[in-house]
Amino acid sequence: MITGATAGFGRATAVKFASNGYNVIITGRRKERLDDLEKELSAFNIKVQKLNFDVRSREETNKAIEDLPAEWKNIDILVNNAGLAVGLSHIDDGNTDDWDRMIDTNVKGLLYVTRAVSPLMTARKKGHIFNISSIAGKEVYENGNVYCASKHAVDALSKAMRIDLLKHNIKVTNIAPGMAETEFSLVRFKGDREKADAVYKGVEPLTGEDIAEAIYFCATLPWHVCINDLVITPTQQANVANVFRK
Repeated sequence: MITGATAGFGRATAVKFASNGYNVIITGRRKERLDDLEKELSAFNIKVQKLNFDVRSREETNKAIEDLPAEWKNIDILVNNAGLAVGLSHIDDGNTDDWDRMIDTNVKGLLYVTRAVSPLMTARKKGHIFNISSIAGKEVYENGNVYCASKHAVDALSKAMRIDLLKHNIKVTNIAPGMAETEFSLVRFKGDREKADAVYKGVEPLTGEDIAEAIYFCATLPWHVCINDLVITPTQQANVANVFRK
């Protein structure tokens, strides 16, 4: 099951698993994109279940999981991918609506989905949860304030989930990407393509496929092996402050 499957890391992850014979549950807010992805994934001769809901809504999330047909409730892998950055302002000039949107999606949405799905895993004593955090969950940068805070929360929650679910034989992996060219910057700059493109100028950034490969690698290791935490950056990026641009 992959949240935020209509773009970026989520979409690439859905394609990666489907192309390797996994049945997939894809979720997202944009129904047309879900429909298009369902058609694409079906070409791999696997089963696809789409769920059109917003992770920010606890009611929608619970209903979507509760209404799943029985055959789809044996979820082996959950990828908590739905997330975003909105705005880039100093804390004293921040847009509180942007703050709410980031916290509601990146933190509360992840919690709502995990709370709905994890009991299905604990009942079977089997499962693997991936939380898509960010290098911003490891470090803080100017103007990153609330986004960084939300991803630090994901980092902490991943560690906490690993402990809480240990006795249930469930793996938890925190994935922390650096600069990646998806819809991330376009959303952050609210559709300003010029500003979004400038973020990656002179850099070959990560792609959705790069992160999907890492998730698939972690998910297909022997059962006694768990990658707890994985920071992935472009070769040209050492951390949030040090980027070599050609």
